[in-house]
Amino acid sequence: MSESDFDTNKTFAAAVERSKKVEADIAANPKKYRVLTGDRPTGRLHIGHYFGSLKNRVRLSQMGVPTMILIADYQVLTDHDAYQEISQNTRQLVIDYLACGIEPGEDVLIYPHSYVPEANQLMLPFLTLVTSAELERNPTVKEEIQSGLENGKMKTVNAGMLTYPVHQACDILFCKGNVVPVGKDQLPHIELTRTIARRFNEKFCKDREPVFPLPAALLSKTPSILGLDGSQKMSKSRGNAIMLSASEDETAKLIKKAKTDGERHITYDPAARPEVANLLMLISLCTGEQPEAVADRIGDGGAGALKTALTEALNEELRPVRARRAQLEKDPAYIQQVLLDGSRRAREIAVQTLDEVRAAMNMVI
Repeated sequence: MSESDFDTNKTFAAAVERSKKVEADIAANPKKYRVLTGDRPTGRLHIGHYFGSLKNRVRLSQMGVPTMILIADYQVLTDHDAYQEISQNTRQLVIDYLACGIEPGEDVLIYPHSYVPEANQLMLPFLTLVTSAELERNPTVKEEIQSGLENGKMKTVNAGMLTYPVHQACDILFCKGNVVPVGKDQLPHIELTRTIARRFNEKFCKDREPVFPLPAALLSKTPSILGLDGSQKMSKSRGNAIMLSASEDETAKLIKKAKTDGERHITYDPAARPEVANLLMLISLCTGEQPEAVADRIGDGGAGALKTALTEALNEELRPVRARRAQLEKDPAYIQQVLLDGSRRAREIAVQTLDEVRAAMNMVI
């Protein structure tokens, strides 16, 4: 599996085709699938997360799809020094999830992977199934390393960074997750997970049922959301994001500073006017209108009318989320219980998978 494998039209086309088939089947057969999704606890979530992944997680879980929501606390250590904030950030992630409509229960678990040691035990056998060259060629890891070194988040490249995709494979496969919602940039990780699952089954399951499914990427239909600077992906580290926890007044002030351009008539043209197009798309995601229709409605109102429309639409969309968030902030015991319950049940799943792995590798005593 070379770097070019991830970039070829053939590889991407195959992933798109699998994604379409899963999306078409998942509504009729929700229990046939198990979704694995999650975030690293590096801070509170913003509207890019909300439109890009959180709303889709809520949709899938409400359809009855078993959903594992992972808080990847160990992975923070690969490229962040702020480990002192991991616990606090973990609780804030849970508050964001619940406020957006995730409902923990029998089929919906929220847990940090540091509390599921059996899943992390898969790391050693999985590392024997990939080569160091494959890890070094992973384009997503290479980009993350380059970005980390350039912006000062990383001073050196530790081994955890190189093995990051293998740890992700543990996260996906310990629960036999067969659907992983991702964007195109994360496809290399899913391809490596599929490779590890396939190699494990071929090597250790010749005379038995395969232990692991080959997970499919469920590709996001939401376009990449730029930050308020209009030039980079929305990110709290770049200071160009609107947090879900922001107040309505804070949201208005941030949007007022958003970059647009000098042309008064508002049109939707992502290529020529990316900053304006991004704000129009955000309104579209809130109201359900097409961005072209939003542009026509604003017309000669200029950047001021555009920003006012976005402020009103976004605050209306997030009002119930923020109200629920304020309630949850007052109940830390409930947040802790959600994590403990999710960790306990995730461990039960991991123990069963690890037993199957030991049996396949002839390690049962």
